[in-house]
Amino acid sequence: MKEQILELSYRIYALDELPEESRKLVDAALEATRRSYAPYSHFYVGAALLLDNGVIVTGNNQENVAFPSGLCAERTALFYANAQYPEVPVKALAIVARDSAGKVTQAPISPCGACRQVMLETENRFGKPMQVLLASAEEVIVVERASSLLPLAFSEIS
Repeated sequence: MKEQILELSYRIYALDELPEESRKLVDAALEATRRSYAPYSHFYVGAALLLDNGVIVTGNNQENVAFPSGLCAERTALFYANAQYPEVPVKALAIVARDSAGKVTQAPISPCGACRQVMLETENRFGKPMQVLLASAEEVIVVERASSLLPLAFSEIS
């Protein structure tokens, strides 16, 4: 038998401790929550990407009564960025959510498995790390690489 240990290293910042570039990204993700279409879950998620060229691209969750037909905020933003800027790597991704009362969640939310896989694929495609910021009302968890969020990831079949 062989045993391996997986560890995740991350930093936690208060919102006012974030560097300006990161704070702008979190603010853009928060603004994107206002454009979410979430009539079923009433859970409004926004994502904002900072591309290597300085452009910020946002996305939000889009629900559909046929639940698998909806799309998460992270993938909405990543797919849009890829469609509009196919050769530009993603430098950072911020995610934030509001609840049914319209309040920013007290704890940061993390991406689902499908979003983590797309984030990993994006990171691998460009060969550059994508910083991930998981924001809440009080704090932001900063993970330096998307790949850290998906250990033992599915990879290309050769």
